[in-house]
Amino acid sequence: MAVPPFDPELAAALAGLPEDAKAPITPENLPARKERDAATRPRPTVQELRADGLFEVSERNVPGPPGGPDVTLVCARPAGSPERSGPAGPLPPPPLPLLYYLHGGGLIMGNAWSVLPRILREWVLPLGMAVVSVEYRLAPEARYPEPLEDCYAGLVWATEHADELGIDADRVVIGGKSAGGGLAAALALLARDRGGPRPLGQLLLCPMLDDRADTFSSHQMPVPGVWERTSNATAWRAFLGDRYGAEDLPPYAAAGRATDLSGLPPAYIDVGSAEMFRDECVAYANALWRDGGQAELHVWPGAYHGFDGLVPEAAISRDARAARTRWLRRLLDQAGTED
Repeated sequence: MAVPPFDPELAAALAGLPEDAKAPITPENLPARKERDAATRPRPTVQELRADGLFEVSERNVPGPPGGPDVTLVCARPAGSPERSGPAGPLPPPPLPLLYYLHGGGLIMGNAWSVLPRILREWVLPLGMAVVSVEYRLAPEARYPEPLEDCYAGLVWATEHADELGIDADRVVIGGKSAGGGLAAALALLARDRGGPRPLGQLLLCPMLDDRADTFSSHQMPVPGVWERTSNATAWRAFLGDRYGAEDLPPYAAAGRATDLSGLPPAYIDVGSAEMFRDECVAYANALWRDGGQAELHVWPGAYHGFDGLVPEAAISRDARAARTRWLRRLLDQAGTED
């Protein structure tokens, strides 16, 4: 089966990966891979995230879902605000739009802290946003619906405590990458159907949407070092347990199974042409359009899964980040105009 050619800069970086990093994740090696990820993935402290006073950063332990543990939210915003005054004296700073972010890691790895340095640099400071990064429970120790319910509980708390956080509850964008992108899509569905907080938009970066992996691209990319069918199946099995592949799996478990995408906020979806999630992401954008929604879709030529994290200085990575930032700025500007 032919494979789309990789972007030259991305191909060079992939070739340079150590062999152990190219091995797929299996049920047998999953515990060791989780342990290695926890030991090696950078996890900056709150003090480090503050960047010598450039950002205000705090950790909040908030009520989790019924019967579940508290959820840790890592909250950050640019330090300082323009002074405002009114007839009665100083006014509080204006509330900021919020990016409610769900980290990647295949539903089995990752943490809320490691994603923040890039988010703070690329979006929070340039766009004048706040961010809340969610430490949801991971599989297989926690299975569906527990991680998603953690994300929902955190979203409800953040919007109900908007004044405390200094955010605008009407300008909340939910987003995430890979597994976090899939959770963000599922969270938008869950919030719609429960009558919960209504996000302004959803930022879905190479989202992991469908446990069935029955698209052409899911079979097309057996490339070592790139997220592929074996790792994907291991992750979904860990998350879903005995419900993996079930015909009656609800769309909140795998948003790609949703048959009704009406009434959802505008979506930004990006994916690589040379990754297994390509076709399910294109199908999700098409389903949003079919049901009367808005979606901006980017398929980056020659890009594999997570390309911009592995090779951030590649030209195509810079283009991808710029396109995401433009979409966020346009979305926030339009919301400000409507106000």
